[in-house]
Amino acid sequence: MRRFDGREKGQGLVEYALILLFIALVVFVTVALLGPPVRDIFGMVYNSLK
Repeated sequence: MRRFDGREKGQGLVEYALILLFIALVVFVTVALLGPPVRDIFGMVYNSLK
């Protein structure tokens, strides 16, 4: 039987942190790329409703 010494828990934590960092990076890039076109679409809708 293998002994659990805590290093595996730290490794899992680092893996989750890297996954979270990757997801945050993808969200940031997506918002940066799609932000202006979406803002323009909402602006057009807003202006047509005025």
